Amino acid sequence: MTITERDSISEIERRIELGQFRWRADREDVHMNNEAALIDMIGKPAKELHTARSRNDQVQTDFRLWCRDAINRIVPSVKHLQGIHISKGPNRCCYKQHYILSFVEQLDRDIIRIQHCRAKLNFFPLGACALAGTDLPIDRFMTSELLGFTAPLRNSIDSVSDRDFVMELLPANSIIAVRLSRLDEDWVWIHCTERLCFNRE
Repeated sequence: MTITERDSISEIERRIELGQFRWRADREDVHMNNEAALIDMIGKPAKELHTARSRNDQVQTDFRLWCRDAINRIVPSVKHLQGIHISKGPNRCCYKQHYILSFVEQLDRDIIRIQHCRAKLNFFPLGACALAGTDLPIDRFMTSELLGFTAPLRNSIDSVSDRDFVMELLPANSIIAVRLSRLDEDWVWIHCTERLCFNRE
């Protein structure tokens, strides 16, 4: 890929992020819109964008990247919440301190659960094409490594049809949401009873 092509892709990304990209319904979907815009900018080389790739494996790759990025944002947020609990616990009476720190343990399990999801989804589908792969001499291992995946998926049909990682990630996030709901309610209780606890001490 030449500097011009890289710059053009970056420019398309910039326009999308700023809301300046013109989406056209006659171009079917996001991939065709991006490809057509790139063709408009650099011409014939952009027509090779789909070589050894299809929308099937591109969508799967994008979906896995999105889920992975989401997990990469969620985990530090949960760890930050743990840190707040650790810092607040010692300032309260003994039984409340013990209770507050119980959430640190629960959030640990949430982190482990969602990191397990990340490990399972971090396999590379690109190169499976529509479902049967390609006879072009592509290096899926190199591309997988460049994009930070563990390894390419082994079966091309499974590569484009698998959605297990989403079905596992959603309940993992639901558990975190329920945990936070309970935590919010309990913090109200702690706030309302804290003065009484200190007065008794």
